Amino acid sequence: MSSITIEIPEDLAALMKSPIEKAAQEAIVLDLYRRAAISSGKAARLLGMDRIAFIQATGKMGIPSIHMSPEEFAAEVEVAKSL
Repeated sequence: MSSITIEIPEDLAALMKSPIEKAAQEAIVLDLYRRAAISSGKAARLLGMDRIAFIQATGKMGIPSIHMSPEEFAAEVEVAKSL
């Protein structure tokens, strides 16, 4: 595991509800997931939770759990209509 050091102003650190290290890791994983660089399964594993819990948590944060283009979505709708 890599380690880095960053300086955080004390007033900002005081606002954290969890340890800074944990919050930083969560922020990095969420950013990677939001950019579709990692899957929800991998993100969940990195954060020590199951995939469903991760998807529910991202939903509460307003982060979409489905990454698809409008064309892919339209194709999925057509498949669903044919069922």
